[in-house]
Amino acid sequence: MKKKLISLLVTAAMAATLLAGCGNTEKPAEDSAPAETETSTDDAAPAEDAAPAEDTASTDDAAPADGAASYDGVTLTMWSMWASTEPQGKVLQEAADAFSAQTGATVNIEWKGRDIKTIIVTALEANENVDIFEEDYQRIASTYSEYCLDVTDMAEAAGYGDIGFQCFVDQQKEWSGAFNSIAEQPQVGGIFYNKDIFDAAGITTLPTTWDEFLAACQAMVDAGYEPMALDDAYADFSLGYHLSRHVGQDVLGELSVNGGWSENEQIIKGAQELIDFVNAGYLESGAPGAFPESQNKIGLTEKVAMIVCANYVCAEVNNNTGSNINWGLMNYPAVDGGADSSNAYAGANSLAISKNCANPQAAFDFIMFLTTGEFDQKMADGASQIPADSRNTAPAIMNGTVETLLATQAPLKWNMGLSDNSDLGPQFKDVATKLFEGSFKTGEEFAAAMDALY
Repeated sequence: MKKKLISLLVTAAMAATLLAGCGNTEKPAEDSAPAETETSTDDAAPAEDAAPAEDTASTDDAAPADGAASYDGVTLTMWSMWASTEPQGKVLQEAADAFSAQTGATVNIEWKGRDIKTIIVTALEANENVDIFEEDYQRIASTYSEYCLDVTDMAEAAGYGDIGFQCFVDQQKEWSGAFNSIAEQPQVGGIFYNKDIFDAAGITTLPTTWDEFLAACQAMVDAGYEPMALDDAYADFSLGYHLSRHVGQDVLGELSVNGGWSENEQIIKGAQELIDFVNAGYLESGAPGAFPESQNKIGLTEKVAMIVCANYVCAEVNNNTGSNINWGLMNYPAVDGGADSSNAYAGANSLAISKNCANPQAAFDFIMFLTTGEFDQKMADGASQIPADSRNTAPAIMNGTVETLLATQAPLKWNMGLSDNSDLGPQFKDVATKLFEGSFKTGEEFAAAMDALY
């Protein structure tokens, strides 16, 4: 007998009203965010009331529970970037089991870990049995697009625009001309801070300009705190954030590819501001440390106030140190005469369907099942992450993340253009680390060191 195929099991109560986007355009991690939430990764969510497919099932076919489609006999193979023992992996397995119970489908998960980014393209090229895989959404759009299914029609039928962050969809289309992945774990970057230290230092209004930010740092020092943590793993991220405020991400990307740093006055000015920041004593005493030495001091000492990173740093610090920091997020401050004053880094770990998938609707329905409603909320709570379903609630540790994401009109990539030159990426990080170590006296010296790499 033919089984009943009611597409889009995420139908039930999706009365979606809420944030249709993260500002309205989007961009995240190219040389993707380092892992804890990698990945950083550093995206979005799913469905509303979808119209059921034509019912061709005979009357004696048993209907699946909860209005779900029947996929009895269907097997889906998913490659995951997590381990089964990680919080994300545990929720993923629970969702796969529940999906199987409701639809009859079998979801086999292969736990590939973070190395998935080094092996997935070979597997796709070789037509291996991969129906769904997890990866950074920019790499999916830029590197794997030809191997992935465009999910535009299924997403439209599912009402995805009322639930997910439209900015990620728009960015994928800009990069590849297709909408080929569903955001599973959105990321956003900026300055994460201990709200209790801000209160103790009398900082009642979040700084929005560089001058206001420096004044806040001095207030923290005067109150006996160290303003900023920094580890070597994020030296280029911090540098890229600040310089992109001066010249914009596109110009920073061009400089990273072609050089010419010494010819750009805004680059020299931005580097000088960071040199002055270091000389003023606003980095914690051991920074830049070997990851995660410096950021852990936020939790271990509760005397270090801030760090420039993506949202997963909050869980990293709390988990590594057993602390319960009262986290907040502010956008990176604007600089005088700068080219970009408000956009934030944003990215996502996302889910894509292989073009070789024999049951794409079943694969899409499972993705929706995972990234909306109950299991998306479990993922956000269990892994301390931003929910992909905009109707769900961000955990307290993610205070300010959704608001920052929504306010971003043109999300920044990881390292804000510095990673456009993959050949020199490690050298850029070395120069950035030297800057924060105090090796350069002037912005001109920094610019000359960058140009010397070419």
